[in-house]
Amino acid sequence: AVVSTQSTGGFEMQPKTYKSPRVLCLNIELELKAERDNAECRIDNVKDYQDIVDAEWNILYEKLDKMVQSGAKIILSRLPIGDVATQYFADRDVFCAGRVTQEDLNRTVKACGGTILATVNNIREADMGHCELFEEIQIGNERYNKFTGCPKAKTCTLILRGGAEQFIDETERSLHDAIMIVRRAMKNDSVVAGGGAIEMELSKELKSYAKTIHGKEQLLITAYAKALEIIPRQLCDNAGFDATVILNKLRQRHAQGDKWMGMDITSEDIADNFVACVWEPSIVKKNALTAACEACCTILSIDETVKNPNSNYKAPNAMPGM
Repeated sequence: AVVSTQSTGGFEMQPKTYKSPRVLCLNIELELKAERDNAECRIDNVKDYQDIVDAEWNILYEKLDKMVQSGAKIILSRLPIGDVATQYFADRDVFCAGRVTQEDLNRTVKACGGTILATVNNIREADMGHCELFEEIQIGNERYNKFTGCPKAKTCTLILRGGAEQFIDETERSLHDAIMIVRRAMKNDSVVAGGGAIEMELSKELKSYAKTIHGKEQLLITAYAKALEIIPRQLCDNAGFDATVILNKLRQRHAQGDKWMGMDITSEDIADNFVACVWEPSIVKKNALTAACEACCTILSIDETVKNPNSNYKAPNAMPGM
């Protein structure tokens, strides 16, 4: 889907639905515009002036005729499309849109095929894209050009709507995180159970390992194991559950060997999250633990903070008349 960007004269007369259309993407301007300030043309009679005006119109109409003769029904351009061109296309049942962003044009070419042309001379079939259905739809206050059944499409467009900008931003961040998780899961096929299951299992193993260590290292490993339980505890707090009850149940089941037991928000209890398909890529957990350890080591390596006592010094007011 591409945001519709133009509403010039003749726009409402254009059809809004096409089946199996040809899509032509351009990087040219289709409107009459004033010459530059330093342009000068000297004439001595009215006929010469009319010839200049006719030449400008003929150049524009020649471009429009070539685009219509190519068989394209959808014409998108990065530069403006004027009222004359819009009305010309509307009379011939052709849809056009100007001032389309470069990003949207590139996405359209990748999905539908073809190329972005800088001239309308010798338009070939390979230069145009195709799709099964083109529609212009309105969602809220925005109009969108929707391409369906694109032969080369490997992506889709998600339209987020909400009552406030903060909700939209938060939804976008959550959706981006979910997509990146799936992307990593496809690239790295090693997964572990989520919902605090892997953290509780690591905590249990570290507590058992700490008992075999003598000295101060035992305290360090025990503290690390206790810190891992913060993840399922925070999940319980976010869901409004009793964290103490859930954690006690998880400790019991993990001690019995059920290593994939985690929090189940649906039943407000615990469940085998590996069977429930609540998975997380192993590399994500490894990176999270590595980053947390590095941050902790950085903080512990700071032995003293030096503060300049003169940083808060304020100069006395100057004497009057100085």
